[in-house]
Amino acid sequence: MFTVLLPQAYAQEQQQAKLAELQAELKARQATLAANKANAGELQAALKQSELEIASTAKSLNDTSTQLADNREQQKKLEAEQEALRKAILQQQTMLANQLRSAFMAGNYDYAKMLFYQDEASTFERVLTYYQYLSKARSKEITTFRSNVEQLVQVNEALSEKARALNSLLADQKSQQAVLLARQADRSETLKKLNQKIESDAARVDELKQNEEALVRAIDEARRRAESAKSELAGLSGYKGKLLKPASGRVRKLFGTRRQGQVRWKGIIIEGAEGTPVRAVSHGRVLYSDWLRGFGLVTIVDHGQGYMSVYGHNQALLKQAGDTVGDGETIALVGQSGGQNYPNLYFEIRHKGKALNPSSWLDL
Repeated sequence: MFTVLLPQAYAQEQQQAKLAELQAELKARQATLAANKANAGELQAALKQSELEIASTAKSLNDTSTQLADNREQQKKLEAEQEALRKAILQQQTMLANQLRSAFMAGNYDYAKMLFYQDEASTFERVLTYYQYLSKARSKEITTFRSNVEQLVQVNEALSEKARALNSLLADQKSQQAVLLARQADRSETLKKLNQKIESDAARVDELKQNEEALVRAIDEARRRAESAKSELAGLSGYKGKLLKPASGRVRKLFGTRRQGQVRWKGIIIEGAEGTPVRAVSHGRVLYSDWLRGFGLVTIVDHGQGYMSVYGHNQALLKQAGDTVGDGETIALVGQSGGQNYPNLYFEIRHKGKALNPSSWLDL
């Protein structure tokens, strides 16, 4: 006996199979890392791969959420249109019924008799004009009525299609959330192994220095590209204390404080909820959008005149190098990439490569 699966059930079965395959793949990856007793460099590479996979899944999930919101908004508009058409059709039915009733109450005139009998011929022209007027009005109402009925049929079909699309999107969302959780668990295991490799203070200081050097190289390269592009952006000099806060959450004003050893903070941390928007503090152009050790998924935005803003620890990057961004435009999602233990945004402002205190520039 064969079991017939409905399309939705079949899709769910496929998604579950893919998730099981992914979980097996991630388990094998962790087993390989443990068996080979991977060094810190190998673990960094595994962490990068894991966080890039999380970014891809999170971006897909964000896109699906946006499509769901659009779908629901379109459904609301279609439902409002459907209700308006139903009311219009009911009104037209009542109007047509009244017109037919009026015609019946006026009586049935025999035009031939009216022509042969002079006493009735005097009313012929008036009655004919009345019937012509009534016929035109009724014809117009019938045409409008038919048009509204056809439009209602189309709206009903569109609503059915939106409902099917909504169910498909909800299934995608559920699948993507499951994949995201699996990849986050894999990242957590990799991060745990990496932290075990970097136990001493000296090793941690060395790690922080390497991370900072990687960020400085990325910023310098971005600055050179901005200078060669001869940007016409006006810079940030007139916006001190007025820039938009890049993410929602508690601000840790760490700039200039000691991080470990001689390494000091060059930016601030904003503790936010994972997956919430990261916004550009001002309009500009994206110069860098990639993963960096220690800072995870990073976006660097050029604002002109040597000013740049840096956004790190993101879950996913929504803009690519070369994209222009407006004030407050969402450019990334808050995350914990770069080996973070909790979701936050790392934020810097630089002028010609020099780190500035973000707290003095943001409207906090």
